[in-house]
Amino acid sequence: MSSVFTKIINGEIPCYKIYEDDKTFAFLDIHPETKGHTLVIPKNEVDKLYELPEEDYIALMQTAKKLSQNMEKVLGRRTLWKVVGTDVPHAHIHLEPHDETWFYGREVEMTPEEFEEIREKLEYKG
Repeated sequence: MSSVFTKIINGEIPCYKIYEDDKTFAFLDIHPETKGHTLVIPKNEVDKLYELPEEDYIALMQTAKKLSQNMEKVLGRRTLWKVVGTDVPHAHIHLEPHDETWFYGREVEMTPEEFEEIREKLEYKG
């Protein structure tokens, strides 16, 4: 059975997409801990990050790196990386713009307009 992330990649579930290439996909988390909280996922559906084939693992890390650099440039704040591995059985990395009020598990309420505004800011244009 496909994970919710595979359904997002396949367009079965809508998302606020930030980036896509042949091996990776990135979109805003709909339960953000900070505004701009982004999920970077491999298109290859595996449960754990360390189960990825080397080529997919490297592609995921490269995407996370360039999106983090873009996030810091656009928002002017440090980007936190988290790999939790328990919430969705599809390997992924959380990228979160740091703010001083951040704490693990916090959820920031955002309107669809706010999601779209931050998506436009963070969309990677290379």
